[in-house]
Amino acid sequence: MGRSSETTAEVMSSTTPNGTPPSDESPNGPDPVAGDGSVDPEVTPSGVTFSDAAIGEPVRPETSDPELSETTGAPDGNGRGSRRKRKTWNHRKARPVWMKVSAAVLIVLLLVPVISFTHSMATLSNLSFTERGAEWMRSNHLGGVLNTVEGWWLSRNQPKEGGDPDREIAIIETDTAGPTTTVKVVVPHLPKPQNVAVPEGVTPVFLEGVWQPVGPLVGGAQSMYTTQVRPDSVHTSILDGLVWMDPKLAIFDLFPGTEEPGGKFDKPSQVPMEQRLDLIAAFNGGFRMDDAKGGFYLNGVTKGTLRDGAASFVTYKNGTATVGQWGRDVTMTPEVVGVRQNLDLIIDNGGGAPNPGGVPAATAAPGALVPGLVDNVDGKWGATFGNKVYAWRSAVCITNDGAIVYGYGDGLSSLSLANLMLRAGCARAMQLDINTVWMTFNFYAPTRFLDPGSVEGTKLLPEQFKGANRYLSNDARDFVAVFARKL
Repeated sequence: MGRSSETTAEVMSSTTPNGTPPSDESPNGPDPVAGDGSVDPEVTPSGVTFSDAAIGEPVRPETSDPELSETTGAPDGNGRGSRRKRKTWNHRKARPVWMKVSAAVLIVLLLVPVISFTHSMATLSNLSFTERGAEWMRSNHLGGVLNTVEGWWLSRNQPKEGGDPDREIAIIETDTAGPTTTVKVVVPHLPKPQNVAVPEGVTPVFLEGVWQPVGPLVGGAQSMYTTQVRPDSVHTSILDGLVWMDPKLAIFDLFPGTEEPGGKFDKPSQVPMEQRLDLIAAFNGGFRMDDAKGGFYLNGVTKGTLRDGAASFVTYKNGTATVGQWGRDVTMTPEVVGVRQNLDLIIDNGGGAPNPGGVPAATAAPGALVPGLVDNVDGKWGATFGNKVYAWRSAVCITNDGAIVYGYGDGLSSLSLANLMLRAGCARAMQLDINTVWMTFNFYAPTRFLDPGSVEGTKLLPEQFKGANRYLSNDARDFVAVFARKL
């Protein structure tokens, strides 16, 4: 029986009570520890190998790792007894302190601009979300990135060349509500300006270059005239706007914005209700002060530094205004109320007359283009778009007899802007703000007699981006308001 009995016993021990072979599958896979304490040498818990010399005894790796933990198996409820002790290894290790500190610093660095940007976007303002985002970038040293993007976009979206204007030049009606009066004696005023020449080779459309009266009569005389002309002989489908204003009949007043130039001033960022019945026009100021290469002064308060040599729009206590080079044509005196500097002059007559408001009368030298406009020598005329890129631009000037002229529109480089102002009779001119969203010239008049709340605006150019009632509520940028004189 010897050999036969051993074989029979082995077969019986390898079957279940009903005689069927046991399954090697269990909810947790093959059990490496059998009920009799034997161990399958090929399947071990936690990947631990066992010695051939001592089945059931794991070969424990030599280690002093304090993170090793020992677990003990409990009875499995099937009479198999306790599982053997086994080792598990925790592979998670503590990160170095420098990594934790670096992560904390990175989170703070990212959190600060996120909070700043969120605050900027949530602040009550008359700016659109796009404009707020752009202003935030310029305020956080990202202006160069924004300039590059804007310049790239504009250079690939230049205004159409050739063609005729797709609209007529409309006569702007801004009659003041109320009774009309007959003035027997007309107050002193400047003569009506000569018509503006159209570019060489251009056939003028109806009313192009012809000054049309606009706004109220002041003391029986016309305070403002306006016209529209093509910017050059290439972009002939565009009409740009010009306004001529008589400082003998109008008062010029500088206002700060809620964000530009920054600082605290004793004036609001809109035309006050008590002054609106006298309001006849308003127009935009210059660059952000970080880019203007100059300063802003108003009623004894200065933001930035008034730079010698800077192009400057200056207002006086008597309500007149002038444009000149700071330190040469204009300086700080007790009569100065406001100064708005922006880059360098684009038209210059070498200094001297004209004087503000044409008082005293003097013969001024004719204006001429400032050398270097095309090449933008030393960045004198800004770097936002590049001077050869055609875009919306604006400017203000003084004529030989002391009138103030504002000009703006699309399809203008720094050179063609200067040429536009030169054709309008400017002796000295300075560039103001550029970019479609900042260009504004509005006329104003009440729609109900003696009701300042009924004052409404009219755009000089219908293509102007900002609304006609700009400056009747708080505005982010500084501006110039024009009022009728009380004579």
